[in-house]
Amino acid sequence: MEKNFLQTIRTHQKIIHKISRMYRNTPEDQQDLFQEIVYQLWRAFPAFRQESKVSTWIYRVALNTAIAVYRKPKPEIRATENLPELPGEEPGPSENEERMYGALRMLNDSEKAIISLYLEDYSYQEIAEITGISENYAGVRINRIKEKLKTILNRK
Repeated sequence: MEKNFLQTIRTHQKIIHKISRMYRNTPEDQQDLFQEIVYQLWRAFPAFRQESKVSTWIYRVALNTAIAVYRKPKPEIRATENLPELPGEEPGPSENEERMYGALRMLNDSEKAIISLYLEDYSYQEIAEITGISENYAGVRINRIKEKLKTILNRK
């Protein structure tokens, strides 16, 4: 099971990095969120029934973790289960990437969730399934978010 989990994380770690960068400002906070997401994935991995794509499941867990961590008080230091060794970090972002992530961090949580899926080329149907909104509403929200991002980026 551990080997399968590690391979899954290696294959899809960009998703986790992207969510971490979108929901946290500092590299330290991004790394903390990355680790928390991996921990939650590790806990949920035995129950994953593969009824959806692995990347869809990872997005669900990552987005739920990123949003939930904001709502709960700072976690106390705790001993964790035997977590496998995590893959290395991604290289640092370019100036344009950092500018875009800065704009993305200005969005609210639901906007971040929707646009991150859109940027990964998920279909409106898949976005609707993951976020729990209708397919038509997903399209409307994406257009509104794109306009909001244009406004934010033009102000910078």
